[in-house]
Amino acid sequence: MIVTITGANDFGRKACLSKLVADFVAAHTDMAVERYDGDEAEPARMRESVSSLPFLTERKLVVLYEPGKQKVFAEHIDDVLKDVADSTDLIIVEPKLDKRLSYYKTLRKLTDFRDFAEMDANGLASWAAAYVKEQGGNLSSSDARFLIDRVGPNQQLLSAELGKLLGYDPQITKTTIELLTEPTPQSTVFELLDAAFAGNAKRAIELYHEQRALKVEPQAIIAMLAWQLHVLALVKTAGNLRPEQIASQAKINPFVVRKTQGLARRLNLEQVKEMIAELLGLDIKLKTDSFDADEVLQLYIISLANKS
Repeated sequence: MIVTITGANDFGRKACLSKLVADFVAAHTDMAVERYDGDEAEPARMRESVSSLPFLTERKLVVLYEPGKQKVFAEHIDDVLKDVADSTDLIIVEPKLDKRLSYYKTLRKLTDFRDFAEMDANGLASWAAAYVKEQGGNLSSSDARFLIDRVGPNQQLLSAELGKLLGYDPQITKTTIELLTEPTPQSTVFELLDAAFAGNAKRAIELYHEQRALKVEPQAIIAMLAWQLHVLALVKTAGNLRPEQIASQAKINPFVVRKTQGLARRLNLEQVKEMIAELLGLDIKLKTDSFDADEVLQLYIISLANKS
């Protein structure tokens, strides 16, 4: 068995690795597992490990974490894979791979290549509902989407939040989600923009005050607004590209792209450019002069609502 585990989905990668290692240990004990980190291990030592015979066991498992960081190892990956002993199972963990390099192409061609991409909102909602069901609980699709909107699309974080919710009550509802989870600043800033672009200045300002109550500083809110406007500009200029294509090229989550598309339909490109320029001016003003940051930011939010 020679497996490559890759992709931006941390939860998926870790779950896959944990299962493969657990299955091997159950059959051969943990004494037969060797682990090496590409940041520290010499290429020659890693190659020796995968080619040598196991000691006192029938098989051994070698796990290499980002061995491609060692240039010599990556350049000779064909030879490394050919030299893997018949009695050795090899797992190569590479969270990020450059698809242009022969290293990527060789791993994809010659190994059991498992690419864990970030899930979109629908995929995450289905996974969350299924995960809760496996644990003996219940979570509706609509409440799963509410949870994702509230805490964000990070599957690792969602797993932790679901564990907390299940411990409180296996019947997870919107009420328990609101009771036990905190909205992420990023998610709330998106809601703030959504309200502003809908012309609802009152709701947008309420969301701003919620952020401040959560001890989020004005400069942090500016940074999050800048990021959201950056994504908005990307989506607005992407033409007919599908969300997955935009996400892949821009290196952002498809979930974020899909949510932003709704905002993008309300605005033209000139409006987006104007909003970005005004936010930049606001940031410079706050860094160079003595202004009340809360007052200036709220005026900016109100101006967004007035443009819609």
